[in-house]
Formats: sequence, structure tokens, C-alpha cells
Amino acid sequence: MPTHEVTNQVPPLVDFDAAEQPVILEALRRAGAESAIDDVRAVGKVAGSAEAQALGDLAEAHPPVLRTHDRYGHRIDEVEYDPSYHRLMEYAVGFGLHAAPWADSGPSPHLVRAAKMSVWSQVDAGHGCPISMTYAVVPALRANPELAAQYEPLLVAKEYDPGLRVPSTKRGLIAGMSMTEKQGGSDVRANTTTAAPNPDGTYRITGHKWFTSAPMSDFFLVLAQAPGGLSCFFVPRVLPDGTRNTFNLQRLKDKLGNHSNASSEVEYDDTVGWLVGAEGRGVPTIIEMVNLTRLDCTLGSASGMRAGVAMAVHHATHRRAFGAHLIDQPLMRNVLADLAMEAEGATTVALWLAEVTDRAVAGDETADRLRRIALAVSKYYVCKRGPIHAAEALECLGGNGYVEESRMPRLYREAPLMSVWEGSGNVAALDTLRALAKQPETLGVFFDEIEQARGADARLDAAIGALRDQFTDFDTIQYRARRVVGEMARVLQGSLLVRYGHPAVADGFAASRLGRDHGDVFGTLPHGVDTGAIIERVTPKL
Repeated sequence: MPTHEVTNQVPPLVDFDAAEQPVILEALRRAGAESAIDDVRAVGKVAGSAEAQALGDLAEAHPPVLRTHDRYGHRIDEVEYDPSYHRLMEYAVGFGLHAAPWADSGPSPHLVRAAKMSVWSQVDAGHGCPISMTYAVVPALRANPELAAQYEPLLVAKEYDPGLRVPSTKRGLIAGMSMTEKQGGSDVRANTTTAAPNPDGTYRITGHKWFTSAPMSDFFLVLAQAPGGLSCFFVPRVLPDGTRNTFNLQRLKDKLGNHSNASSEVEYDDTVGWLVGAEGRGVPTIIEMVNLTRLDCTLGSASGMRAGVAMAVHHATHRRAFGAHLIDQPLMRNVLADLAMEAEGATTVALWLAEVTDRAVAGDETADRLRRIALAVSKYYVCKRGPIHAAEALECLGGNGYVEESRMPRLYREAPLMSVWEGSGNVAALDTLRALAKQPETLGVFFDEIEQARGADARLDAAIGALRDQFTDFDTIQYRARRVVGEMARVLQGSLLVRYGHPAVADGFAASRLGRDHGDVFGTLPHGVDTGAIIERVTPKL
């Protein structure tokens, strides 16, 4: 009798179109960007391929290695990546996931880029960090028109050209940001790095940065204290004359997840930089970069949720227990539909934020105010939901989900990052309050947006009314910030789903998230939710 016959195991989820997601395709059609659907599908087919998934596995399994010196003792401060990482970067840049939208004259370029990014990032999250920073650096760099004119064409180029060389001689550039210091953390105004002006217009920067990711990028935007206050600087790894700028890599961080991406501590010692924007305007200059990376945090968490749902539904479709397939068992359907609904709400608001970004970039001031508040709200809430979502999706696979081969542990380790990056939970929640205090009209803009769905669902109407009541007591609002901001995020998602989403998803979301007919874990949806329609929308199409 054979003892090694394998039964009741699930076939690998490979060679499928990862862009075959109604929530993504519907968003593109709604924005009038149907012409981009074929391009998004092309990204999805590569993302779902066995080759791309193998590249992600290799990049995760072979983290970057720091080389501070060459064999002769010369300081080189380089990071060596696995070839799989470079191949993933080639794909991402070739797809235009970096700065390409800034040169794209097609419809809704930032939404199209977000759709592609959301599909592709499921392959490997780590290399998405430099891609995201390159995307976000362009509007900040424009505060120095001369630098922007020289380097923006190379930032938007769809060619990945690794290696440390004079930036102007390369076919394409990757950019980074260097703000966080060990004594300051999220409080960038506590920055102690200094920048001393030189007669030739450059500055000499000295200080220690606690977190600088993707240190092999071609240049960084760095915050430092100039004579006129906290300022932003353009700091290339290689200077125009071909010499290496001082960029001493002290160590690479040993992180919970995000293993394919190098995050480093950097020592600046008389490092040459060029001022971007005016002295003392460092935070306003770099804030647009922060806004765009926050958009990618929201996208990243939503993408992780969709990846977890896809793997859970695929497993349940093929796995049998207690005489039936898991997908046919009522309690598992409750869990899967609940997870799917969370992912769809998160994806809907993330793509909508990208669409609002398109309008804001085009000069729509109302859209700009709406984006400012909705980004902070959604970054807080969606990224907070990521880790518990990943844990539940992993559990759908049982013990199989707890082993590395399933890729679920990687998803679980990655989930907390999006909430930490660009301001952890409290920072994002309080930033919402700061935005309201600085521009009180943004609260009216926010309510104008969510009120567009009024009358379509009584549960949403009641939630909007209850949310308004939260702003009648400003004496305790900082203490209540997480509750208030979380409720803003839920009501925003509910409004978008009621207006644009699938009826079953909108009804289930309103019943559970707005009507509070929901337990304290996933899989506690009320009776009557159309779980079949919800699950069908997220089932991978092989």
C-alpha cells in the first residue's frame, strides 16, 4: 500500500490574471480610462505568472547584503541585491509604476498607475519601496526648477539602470527620501542634521539618519537644519564630477518583513547637497512626497488584503473537510465574504484617492483639500486593518498557511509596515485633526463628498449623522482621535461602495461596518448578506 500518496492538497495559484478583479476594472471604466485596461491586464498576467512569483520568492529569500568596503579597504558603501530584485525592478519601471504618470498625457494617469501598482505589488512588496519614492519625489523636486528640468526626464523614463554613476549619464533614475532620525522619529522638526551653505550655492550636510530605505537609489531628498530653519536638499550618491558623495552606510536594518528591500542607517559627513525650495520650508516642500507615499501605503495594504483573499478563496475552492469543499460550508463562506468585503472597501477607497489625485494635480482646489483629509483618514484605517486581515486569511489555510511555502507568512509579516511607514497610527490620526485645524473648510469638503450617497441607504445616512455629532466636542477630540478618524474612514468607504460598488458588497458593508451588525472578528456577518456574489468577485480566474 503506498504511503506517500498526496491527496486533498490544493494546486498552486499560478498563471492567472491578477488584474481580473472587478473592483479595479470598474474603477478604470468609471473614470473614463477604459483604454488602459489592456495595459493593466498585461501587468496582471505577468504578476500572476509562475515566473514573477518565483522572482518574488527569491528576492524574499535572499535579502540584500551591505558592502561597506572593497577588498582593498576603500570605502564603497554599496548594497548587493539578488538578481531577482533587479528583474522585479525592471518589470516595475517598464510598467511605468514609478514616476511615469508625471509625463503621461492619457486619461487618469495616476489612477492607471495605482491600478497597475495594486496588481503588481502582490508579487513582492519590498521593491515597491523605491518605486513608490521615485513616484512621490517629482512634485517635491519641482520646488527647484533647475534640478527638476535636469532630472525629471530621467525619473519618468521607463528604463531601470542600476549602479552608482553620475545621475545625468544614466538612462533612468531611482529616487529616495531620508528624513527619520533616531532622536526624532516621526517628529521631523526635531531633526538635528545640519546643512552649512557654501559660496558655490551648495550645502555641506552632517548628521545621522535612522531609516533610509533603498540606499542604492541615485539621489535622495534629505531634511536638514540650514541657517534659515529645517530645509529640503537634493543629495546624489555620485557627484557631477564622478566622485562618490559621502554616504556612509552604518548598517542594514534586520526587519520583520520587507526583506527584499534594504533599509539603512546613513551617516552624512560634509555631504554635498543642493537646496530644494526655500530655507526653512523643508516640511512644506516634502509634504507632497509624503502625501503620495501615503497613497501607496493605502494601496499596499489593500493589495495585501486582495492577495490574502485570493489565496484563501483558492484554497477553500479545492480543499475538502467534513465531507464537503470548504467553499461550500456556510461558516467559511461567512469568513471569506467578510474578508473579501474588507479588501474591496479598501481597494475602492485607494483607487478613488488616486482618481482624486488626478484632479488635484490638474489644479482642482476642492479635490486637493479632499485628498489631504481623505488620505490621512484612509491611510490610518486601511493600514490598521491590514494585519488582522492577513492573520484571518492565513488561518483559512490552517497549518498550510503557517509554512513559508504558502507565502502567507510573508503577507503576514509585511502587513504592519504600511501602518508604520509615513506616520504610524497615532501620527496619521492626529494629522487628520491638524489638517482640520489648519484648513477647517476641509471638513465641509469631506462631508460634501460622503453626503453624495445620502438617501440611498438608511444605515449610511445614520452613520453620517452620528459622525457629524463627533465634531461637536473639540475639547476631547485628541483623546478620541482614533475613533473619530476610523469612523470617517468607514463612512467614506461606505459612501463610495453605495454609490459605485456591487450591490451585495455595499449592502454587506453597510450592515456590518455601518449598522454595527458584526462581531469582533471576521466571519461574523449577519444573515442575509449575499456571500455568493461577494466571493464570486474575488475568486481567481484560472
